[in-house]
Amino acid sequence: MGRKSVRVESVAEAYLRLLAARGVDYLFANAGTDFAPIVEALAKAEANGTPAPKPMLAVHENLAMSMAHGYAMVSGRTPAVMVHVSVGTANALCGAVNAARENVPILFTAGRTPLTEEGLVGARDAYIHWGQEMYDQAAMVRELVKWDYELRNAEQLETVIDRALGLARSEPQGPVYLTLPREVLAAPMGELRYDDPSRRIAATAPCADRAALAEAADILAGAENPLIVTTSVGRDPAAVPLLAAIAERFALPVAQLSPRHLSIPSDHPMQLGFDPNALVAEADAILALESDVPWIPSRVSPREAAKVIHLGLDPLFQRYPIRGFRCDLAITAAAGSALDELAGLLAERADPARIAARRARIASRRAAQRNEWQSLLQRVRGARPIHPAWVSHCVGEAKSEDAIVVNEYTLMPQHCAFTRPGTYFGSSAASGLGWGFGAALGAKLAAPDRLVIATLGDGAYLFANPVAGHHAARLHDLPILVVVFNNAMWNAVRRATLTMYPDGGTARSNRPPFIRLDELPAFEQVCAAAGGYGERVEDPAELPAALTRALAAVTQERRQALLNVVCEAPGGPL
Repeated sequence: MGRKSVRVESVAEAYLRLLAARGVDYLFANAGTDFAPIVEALAKAEANGTPAPKPMLAVHENLAMSMAHGYAMVSGRTPAVMVHVSVGTANALCGAVNAARENVPILFTAGRTPLTEEGLVGARDAYIHWGQEMYDQAAMVRELVKWDYELRNAEQLETVIDRALGLARSEPQGPVYLTLPREVLAAPMGELRYDDPSRRIAATAPCADRAALAEAADILAGAENPLIVTTSVGRDPAAVPLLAAIAERFALPVAQLSPRHLSIPSDHPMQLGFDPNALVAEADAILALESDVPWIPSRVSPREAAKVIHLGLDPLFQRYPIRGFRCDLAITAAAGSALDELAGLLAERADPARIAARRARIASRRAAQRNEWQSLLQRVRGARPIHPAWVSHCVGEAKSEDAIVVNEYTLMPQHCAFTRPGTYFGSSAASGLGWGFGAALGAKLAAPDRLVIATLGDGAYLFANPVAGHHAARLHDLPILVVVFNNAMWNAVRRATLTMYPDGGTARSNRPPFIRLDELPAFEQVCAAAGGYGERVEDPAELPAALTRALAAVTQERRQALLNVVCEAPGGPL
């Protein structure tokens, strides 16, 4: 530990050296005129062999944010993103929403239109430098980030970067936003002095109050029908075996509503699927474990006498404007450490006879649930258009156990088994479309030796700026498989409308407005145009062989691949 000193010629060079020293390996970016000092500094770093984050070009800002998101969620490291002033920030907002809701640490940076009209290196020299300036550029993103600031001079560089990274990495993690004026980046600087390692680090994760955990143990141990509902425990891979162990030992059923991570293996005897409604209605104790939405109140509510416990890094989800789920006990804690301690407290209170009886009931219920899933699969395996359950099953049969699947809406996890932590990632709570393709590319960057599959709806694929995504896959040698579930519609819009108006005009119409996506392009040809393998699949019997061909292109030829699978929407054709 001590102070280091390196020679630099500009603040931009010092900035990149400091990012590298702080463990930022990649800078995902789409450049503009504000990047000139960064471009020059990166060119010098490459020529001189000096440390700097590796530049990762993404020709759309939402793609840059999604790639950084995917890299962070698989690697556990903090990437940097840089976009072009106000307009680039606007394009990146959807990615910022997703990262904020999923607690993904990203150093999200943007250039700032030059402050001065003349007289300094980096002053305004292009027509756009007047129209792109804003009174408060960070206002666009302030609600979504944990912290925002503007770098104002060389003297504060180390403090600003260390504070940004420390806050991004402190739980609950999330993106931070830093603007970088061009004149500041271009300012001359002869020496960078900094602490190595940093003396400003992230805060430790919170630990649960033992008295609160004891109260939770009393509630769960005294219940006949306890239930755990989770969405994101698997964000911490180490918490997955702890949840599996406590669920198995005490016969605590686990349901996952809109899972964003693998929180419990598919083959675990206490895993009871992805629709907790019936379980919530019956439970006399509910543990909402890292779950922002443990049930949908308009569809089901817990029994009046049921006790509800919320546990997580932010159990009340304070950044959600309204969230009114019943809460009898809220515990702020990292799930892994809390589950470990809770297991010991439950052991002191366990009733073996009650646990054994509940275990038998759950086994029967689980068997009936699996039989229902299998029955559906058998009914639809030959359906044309292809049913999403059959596509999900075939993906599950084709992938390896350690493959990473990034799912933006379409994969049905009850028909595609996952057993290892860190192998499944779903859309964010905000569901900002266009995330999945880029996130899969970032996941591949973080895990180059593992198979990565992106399962996307046709709309999600369109939102992902697919030409930019396929370009990035080829440019950065990131061979992934993209499976597009192509039902030629906005099925979320369809479902929402039919839920509100089940007997209305939409239900009687063959072509309701804003739902059909007719005349879609040949997605497989877009991939082929970028040097990848593309194939359209309409026959369900041909899907397994098509997956084999596509995976051979990815794993043997190291080419990206895309299957354009013509599907029906869940619930049947419109």
